Amino acid sequence: MSDHSIASVKRQALSQGVDPIDIDVLLAFALQKDRTFLFTWPETSLTPEQYSLFTDLLDRRAQGEPIAYLVGEREFWSLTIKTDTSTLIPRPDTEVLVETVLSHFDQQPIRCIDLGTGTGAIALALKSERPNWQVTGTDRLQAAVELARENAQRLKLNVDFETRHWCAGLAPDSVQVFVSNPPYIDVADPHLSQGDVRFEPASALVAGDSGLSDIQQIAVEAFVCLKENGALFFEHGWQQGEAVRSILQQSGFQQVQTVVDYGGNERVSFGFKRPSPKQ
Repeated sequence: MSDHSIASVKRQALSQGVDPIDIDVLLAFALQKDRTFLFTWPETSLTPEQYSLFTDLLDRRAQGEPIAYLVGEREFWSLTIKTDTSTLIPRPDTEVLVETVLSHFDQQPIRCIDLGTGTGAIALALKSERPNWQVTGTDRLQAAVELARENAQRLKLNVDFETRHWCAGLAPDSVQVFVSNPPYIDVADPHLSQGDVRFEPASALVAGDSGLSDIQQIAVEAFVCLKENGALFFEHGWQQGEAVRSILQQSGFQQVQTVVDYGGNERVSFGFKRPSPKQ
């Protein structure tokens, strides 16, 4: 009779070359327990159904499928965000984008729009910290909008999500803050065939003009829609800081700056729409 105790199953799983932390996450998911349970009760045996689910998930992870898609969620900004293959998986470096916005705008009520919201993670994180803000997330994909709405409902955060491509249909001088993590990877980037991104939607990853075309379009459109003293914040590739600063400046933004991520790479650039000089 096979030993399907937690301890034995973990030992067997290690032979497949899967990261031990991933094994624990998948095992806890199959058992519908938290990871502490695995260490506290290692002699517990998996039922046949639990074992079958775990081995299936383990095989898929060994083929490179992202953990967030396998278990259907990812933590972001201490929020549990539901994920699926219609959107990008929220990443830790994107928390730098949230931090940067929060460091420049306080609790005073403002209108903030997250362009290309995906799971809604950025918009929901901002709303969790700034309950007085009117936060909206937009995405051109209806599936993403529906997922983001589900996340807002589960988290009980009052964020509106709507189907819209970038700033289309927004009134001039109507928004104080735009934030965006748009597609910014060049179509020829070899990383597209490596790791988790192989399983993520290319439409949310890839942009023309060396990955800068959507950033360029957003900068032009957002400048028109921003109120005076409003700001636009981008997440971008680690080698794109100089190019994004140039795009912001050419689009009319002032006080343009870049912030580094947790690995010390240029990751977030932003600029302000300042009042025009009086003639």
